[in-house]
Amino acid sequence: MARRRKLTFIRRRRSGRALALSAILFFLALTLAPPIKHYFTQRAQISALNAQLLSDNKALDAARKELLLWQDPQYVKSQARERLHFVLPGERQYIVTEGSTTDSTDTTTKVASALVDGQPWYIRLIASISESGNK
Repeated sequence: MARRRKLTFIRRRRSGRALALSAILFFLALTLAPPIKHYFTQRAQISALNAQLLSDNKALDAARKELLLWQDPQYVKSQARERLHFVLPGERQYIVTEGSTTDSTDTTTKVASALVDGQPWYIRLIASISESGNK
C-alpha cells in the first residue's frame, strides 16, 4: 500500500513537472512569436525594397542614356522631323496615309453634292450631319 502511494506521488510529481515544462514552453512561444513574425515581415519588406531599388536603378540608367541621346543635335533634329513633322527650308514633306480612300471619298462627295451653296454655315452644318447620318 505504501508502495502504491509512492508510485502515485511519483506519477503526480512527473505530471506536475511535465505541466510546468509545457507551461514554460508555451510562455516562451508566446513571448518569442511576435518578434519572429516581425523579423520575417521586415525581411520580406527588405526584399521588396531591394527589388524596387534594382528596377529604379535600371530606369535611371535608361533615362541617363536617353538624356545623352537628346544632347546630340542630330538626334534632336531627327526626332523633330519624326514626331513633329518639321521640315527644313526648301524641303517638301509628303505624308502618305494607308488604306483605301475610295469609300470615304464617295461618301464625302455625295454629302457635299447634296448641300446647297449660298446658305448660312449653320444650315449647311445641320444638313451635312443629317445627310451623313442617313448614309
